[in-house]
Amino acid sequence: MPTLGDLTRRALADLKQAASTRAVWFGFLGSLGILMGSLSPAYLPQASPIWDVLRAWRIDGPTTRWFGTISTLLGLMLLLEAWFRLRPARRRAAGKPQLRHWAVLAIVAAPMLVGPPIFSHDAYSYAAHGWLIHNNLSPYAVGPGILPGYYADQVAWVWRETTAPYGPLSLWLSHALVQLAGFDPYLSAVLMRIPALVGVVLIGFTVPRIAKRFGVDPAAASWFAVLNPILVIDFVGGAHNDSQMTGLMLLGIWVTLKWRSWWLGALIVGLAAAIKQPAFLAAVALPFLIRPWTSWRVRPTAWAVLRATTSLALAVAVFALISWTTGLGFGWINAINVPGMVDTVSPFTVVGFMVQYPVNWLGLDPTGRSVITFFRGVGAVVGALGIVYFAWRHLGKRPLHFVSYSFLWFAFCAPAIHSWYLLWGAVLLPVTRPSSRLLRWAIIATVILLGFNAMNFGIRNGMWMMVLILFGAIYWAMHTHELSQPMEESGP
Repeated sequence: MPTLGDLTRRALADLKQAASTRAVWFGFLGSLGILMGSLSPAYLPQASPIWDVLRAWRIDGPTTRWFGTISTLLGLMLLLEAWFRLRPARRRAAGKPQLRHWAVLAIVAAPMLVGPPIFSHDAYSYAAHGWLIHNNLSPYAVGPGILPGYYADQVAWVWRETTAPYGPLSLWLSHALVQLAGFDPYLSAVLMRIPALVGVVLIGFTVPRIAKRFGVDPAAASWFAVLNPILVIDFVGGAHNDSQMTGLMLLGIWVTLKWRSWWLGALIVGLAAAIKQPAFLAAVALPFLIRPWTSWRVRPTAWAVLRATTSLALAVAVFALISWTTGLGFGWINAINVPGMVDTVSPFTVVGFMVQYPVNWLGLDPTGRSVITFFRGVGAVVGALGIVYFAWRHLGKRPLHFVSYSFLWFAFCAPAIHSWYLLWGAVLLPVTRPSSRLLRWAIIATVILLGFNAMNFGIRNGMWMMVLILFGAIYWAMHTHELSQPMEESGP
């Protein structure tokens, strides 16, 4: 058994090897650029103490907007460039050694650890929810705006009066971190990275191990899931609680595989759902990781249904116990529509806008949004039908296919899509042995969603033309490394 000294020397050797690779430093510079870009009006709440520093240095005017936009988009381009260059298939073809992906991630994501939340203000909402609990108010009953002050001022205006949709464990962690921060509003938001980093560690630990059990190259799986720029930006930089949910969900799957104990995995998935409720979907699949369901005859089907419902019931029991222990209850049900309150590039929302425009031009819709609402409803129905289809097609024999495809389908059919939603299913996508075409589409989706986020914040800085020019550079990088390359059947 290796000693602590052996492990330390091995870790330092892995870091040294990663640090000797040029592509890794491209990623580091990309993260640094995004960090510097975050110090601009598009990213910072007006209540942020960073504004005091910028004003003291007299760099809070138009120069900051220009610099922030350019730095962010160049940083994103460098981060994507690094990701493409670090692809295991490319390194094998060039005769280069594979890198330990935890070491690469440690270097690439390091700048994100010291800055404000990036590409999203959700961490400020988490802090405000913790502040509400400290003041004996339930985030399930009132929005952050009920308590005027810095905590509420940091929250994006669209969320100030909305209640929390998150699970009770997530809110309890937010309260604990607000206390740890000494009730400092900005520090409270930054400390939301602690549980997010725990989630990242769990993802980095479980993905290669799950992949290995299914005969998939652990390096390829880790490249796509662990080094994915969405994970670097949204889980490390943005501190989204989706990181804890995803990490705990994967831990439940890995425990099920390692100890052949789906009930224990279901208990862990219950913890994941107490962070964010979509994790319940994974509980249904756990029993079939041990004993596949291969026949539609009455008896095996009845046993399969019993095992799946029992696994789900165990996860729900853990969720209910945490809800009761924290005293928060089930008020999140009242906020189930909150994520859809913002307009994103969700496919059904985009189609709704395209149809809504001529309808409004003709004066046929007094509300101005009826068509959008209709198409979002269609998306919800299509999403549910798709999950039923994946259950019929994959759940019994290929349960991880069911989990991965269902999460990805849900993300694209939901009323609102955010880049970090894709990681729910994308972390398991390599284990499904996707075709080269599907993998290419997943890479393209990653670039499009990150590019949309960067463009959205860049436009808030008023840099329309610069955003378009630099997004063209991002497309060129993707075209050079991905779209112009022949299809490979060997995976990432």
